Amino acid sequence: MIPRYSTPEMDAVWSEPTRFGRWLEVELLATEGHAAIGVVPAEAAAACRAGAPVADDAFVQRITEREAITDHDVAAFVDVVQDAIGAPAGSWIHYGLTSSDVGDTALCWAMRDAADLLIEASTELLATLVEMARSHRDTVMIGRTHGIHAEPTTFGTKVALWAMQVDRDRRRLRAARETVAVMKLSGAVGTYSNIPPEVEEFVGAALGLTPVPATQVVARDRHAEFLYACASVAATCELIAVELRHLQRTEVREVQEGFKPGQKGSSAMPHKRNPISAETISGLARVVRSNLLAGLQDVALWHERDISHSSVERVILPDSSQLAFYMMRRLRRLVAGLVVLPERMRANLDASHGLVFSQPVLLALVQNGSTRDDAYRIVQRNAMRAWDDGVDFRSLLEADDEVDNAVLDDAFDLGRSLQNVGRIFDQLDTLTVR
Repeated sequence: MIPRYSTPEMDAVWSEPTRFGRWLEVELLATEGHAAIGVVPAEAAAACRAGAPVADDAFVQRITEREAITDHDVAAFVDVVQDAIGAPAGSWIHYGLTSSDVGDTALCWAMRDAADLLIEASTELLATLVEMARSHRDTVMIGRTHGIHAEPTTFGTKVALWAMQVDRDRRRLRAARETVAVMKLSGAVGTYSNIPPEVEEFVGAALGLTPVPATQVVARDRHAEFLYACASVAATCELIAVELRHLQRTEVREVQEGFKPGQKGSSAMPHKRNPISAETISGLARVVRSNLLAGLQDVALWHERDISHSSVERVILPDSSQLAFYMMRRLRRLVAGLVVLPERMRANLDASHGLVFSQPVLLALVQNGSTRDDAYRIVQRNAMRAWDDGVDFRSLLEADDEVDNAVLDDAFDLGRSLQNVGRIFDQLDTLTVR
């Protein structure tokens, strides 16, 4: 991932020293697991642990140099580790293992740690949204369908629905974490032909990963589920970002992104105050979604394995988790610093001459004895004139001989339109924010 969208926390999960450090720990634990059942001498396993190299940049460099000769990263790694430990103890490194035993176990370990960060970020975002929803529970605004005024709602209601979706994403992340927190040390085609299952169990217990049946590789539907959880997060972030972009348009201007001292919105136009965070989030969502397709294509491999998935995963797994984490962090900052303009929201609601009460009027006329088709025709006729001529909708209805004015007070009551908003907040209150 390019530095612009990287975070220190997720960088640490996917860095090269961390990756090779995980490989090293898997190898050492496997040696100790063999020692526990008497296959490897106990003193040899202890010597491997004591003589193991430090997983730092110099270690990575030695592996890279060796890979230029072996043209195989795990083989190069094993050579470097064995050389560092020395014979005879070092010869027990990688005993009975195949490359995917080490690489897949370490990769699942990385995905589990990445999922933990994503769950934490989703929880922080959820808490911020819940707080904003509650603070704007009664901030009246116009709801829009197809971009056109529909009926009144509140800004808090809108944000509450976002919060519920983020909570669903958090559940998906937790499920994906469970799915990928697995491992395998079952050998070349997964039959334990050269490594006892007890060693796999020993390593899994030490790492907190669950051993699962596998071919030579862990099934890639697990990785695809992790990528789906990341893509779902990205889609939710974009949903919120697109709405905030629309609400910030000059013609709407119901919210504004925070604008810090010294910030510039345009190199050419000093007046510009653009929704740059929301636009960035919308753009990055496209990348994460596209990575999901590649992850799904990785599920089908030849026979017990091939490596067509490997090159793809080196890109999409770090990038998707990094971007999902970055997007949630940036969206949280955006929401926390958002400027909400209630007066403008109310002005926009009133700008359509009362047309937002057309459905309550329709229903009131039906309750008063009109057929639905007749009531619809009466309301639509007056609504079109109100819009075309820019006159007050209620005044036109009051002058219409086919309308009983007695039904209009309740139909045009804003409180009636919003009387059941509390039901949404009752549901919001059931969420476990932390």
